[in-house]
Amino acid sequence: MSAQLRVFKVKDVEALAVAGANALSSVVSSAAPPVDRMLQRARAFAEPLLAGERLDSGENTLAHADAVARIVQLMGGSEAMQAASYLVYACRHLNRPREVIAKGFGDSFAALALETTKLIDVQKQALTAGFCKVADSAQTAGAVPETGDAQSAEQTEHVRRMLLAFSRDLRVVMLRLASRLQTLRHAAAIKKPVATSVARESLLVFAPLASRLGIWQIKWEIEDLAFRFLEPDTYRYVAHLLDEKRVERESRVAALRELLERGLLAAGIRAEVQGRPKNIYSIVKKMRGKAVGFERVYDILALRVVVPSVADCYGALAWAHGRFAPLHEEFDDYIARPKSNGYQSLHTVVHERNARGAPSGKPIEIQIRTEQMHQHAEHGVAAHWAYKEAGSKGYSGVWAGGEYDAKLAVLRQLLAWERDLTGARQAEGLFDDRIYVLTPDAAVVELPQGATPVDFAYSVHTSLGHRCRGARVDGVMVPLNTPLANGQTVDITAAKEGGPSRDWLNQDLAYLTSHRARAKVRAWFNALAAEETVTRGRDAVERLLQREGRTAQNLDELAARLGFKQANDLFAVVGKDELSLRSIESLLRPPPPPAEDNGVALKKPRAGTRAGVLVVGVDSLMTQLARCCRPAPPDRITGFVTRGHGVNVHRALCSEFRQMAERQPERTIEVEWSTPGAAGGSATQRPSLYAVDAIIEADDRQGLLRDISEIFTREQMNVVGVQTRSAKGLAHMTFTLELAASDALVPVLKAVSQVAGVRSARRLGSAARRC
Repeated sequence: MSAQLRVFKVKDVEALAVAGANALSSVVSSAAPPVDRMLQRARAFAEPLLAGERLDSGENTLAHADAVARIVQLMGGSEAMQAASYLVYACRHLNRPREVIAKGFGDSFAALALETTKLIDVQKQALTAGFCKVADSAQTAGAVPETGDAQSAEQTEHVRRMLLAFSRDLRVVMLRLASRLQTLRHAAAIKKPVATSVARESLLVFAPLASRLGIWQIKWEIEDLAFRFLEPDTYRYVAHLLDEKRVERESRVAALRELLERGLLAAGIRAEVQGRPKNIYSIVKKMRGKAVGFERVYDILALRVVVPSVADCYGALAWAHGRFAPLHEEFDDYIARPKSNGYQSLHTVVHERNARGAPSGKPIEIQIRTEQMHQHAEHGVAAHWAYKEAGSKGYSGVWAGGEYDAKLAVLRQLLAWERDLTGARQAEGLFDDRIYVLTPDAAVVELPQGATPVDFAYSVHTSLGHRCRGARVDGVMVPLNTPLANGQTVDITAAKEGGPSRDWLNQDLAYLTSHRARAKVRAWFNALAAEETVTRGRDAVERLLQREGRTAQNLDELAARLGFKQANDLFAVVGKDELSLRSIESLLRPPPPPAEDNGVALKKPRAGTRAGVLVVGVDSLMTQLARCCRPAPPDRITGFVTRGHGVNVHRALCSEFRQMAERQPERTIEVEWSTPGAAGGSATQRPSLYAVDAIIEADDRQGLLRDISEIFTREQMNVVGVQTRSAKGLAHMTFTLELAASDALVPVLKAVSQVAGVRSARRLGSAARRC
């Protein structure tokens, strides 16, 4: 028979399947419900296609489909949903699956089978390419695999979202959950571990999805089976600590539930008590997350009491504390003090009492809430998965918040499938504002709805986006402004070098949807403009150096003398016309050669003098102007006799001079400025020039140096040196000017103080002139 089937498959597998389904339909009683006939027809359709086939796990495909149909039934799925279990696995064995399935079962089943098959293929790609290799970082010492580093958590969440977003029909999620559970059950039954990648994906993706959908039985069974394959030693250790078998623990919970219901009813409180034992994975997660031993896990046995009113909540609590021995430090009143997400309930941990009234036995956690609180906890913002996992301080490290969670809460209402799916309206898609596509290595990339291959390239890497020149979507070349869809695989063709096109910023051409990608394109063109500005400034400075005969000038040294960190900073300012080339010319042109006495003349009152400084009673004495206060006529001055360096001439108000004079008053000497024409000096000789420092403090901003330099140029001030530094947004500048008289600096500093952002402008050694 199997040989015959193989021949038929090669010839015309569709004809064989349809013939088998029609043959079964002819023998089914016309009185049978239409859905029943559909289930039997679906199995008859799939049987000749699947009977001799095996899955990657080694399980017979038809047996797997049978088991999936049973799991779907236990999950509350309709007969039509069970029928879909067979069509999904038959789909890949058909040459024209959409046409064949639609003809025999309707368009709804055809779409469901194709969508689920495509999702299975995408997940296989992700596993093969190493999705779980990314998740390996989650398996650190003492860490449950569901907790991991930021990269692992982000990739896991992307795959979770992709599974939902890709599955526009929520029936796909049900079928995939049931299929994965059966894969784990089969491996446990034959005592052969599943691949580590499959176990990790089950724990990181499928179990959380079952939790978010409220399918608790599926959730804990997937968790326990996956954890059993990932950490067999830990699993056996915790199982040993649970000295009662699971059936016995469930029996104990049932007995306690009955005890609470009877006791509360006798106390006049009508209550619905629910309970189930905690699964092994949850115990391990709590032990590791809270860093406690097994004996400190108090909710291994947990009961939930739902009562009509808030008063009944506290009445039930009083009865429980009277009947059992409470552990007061484990009591939490979330009714009086709700959690930040709105969750409300009373939590207490109690022990049963022995004959003497002392606590005995294992602890029992009891949660007490009203029906309204229960509905909020189950279906609202504080669904079980959210209040256990949400928040940066939660022990699982999973954040659950925002619009994403609101949409998942709505999913709870969508799980009441219509019984006849052939006429059911398709469930609305999730995350209509996001799509999830794959790289050639099957990494999941999250993009906004309507994103293009260019958006995809920038999401993978900025350099790839800049060099993007073409794209293949599912192996087919497409234009770069083609909108992408969930589950597609995108392969970018990139140049070795180059940049983006300006057309990409044209919204009418629809090359980019992502704001982040647009920002990267703009940044590239801004950087290109900045480079052109630097080139323009460099050309201007180099032409100036050529005119001045200073082509050997070190550009970085020149920039430093003007207060810039590097030459490119100087070029950028010059290129934007924020610094006049006259400032550079002034710096390059050497000052006139100083007189032999450094511009200071010393003479006796009657001995005659050159223009400069007159030292009373001393002749032919070497002198120099002090750099600490830079005196210039008509400042009041005084002198200090040094050892071996003659007389240092200071301003009378110089603080440094006052300190030296206090220590050695005998070294002070009287000096005064000489005047042109005095004692034989020529009244027409060129006046001496003196170096004076101007100190400026201002808020650092672009163009500040240019604005101040323009004032010095306008006032015909010869700038021979500039020093600048910036710290915490404040610029400190020192300009060295050549002046014949210091009082010429007063109006200049007044003008500088009016420049925008200038806080003070003063001469070295003087009080600040603030704007």
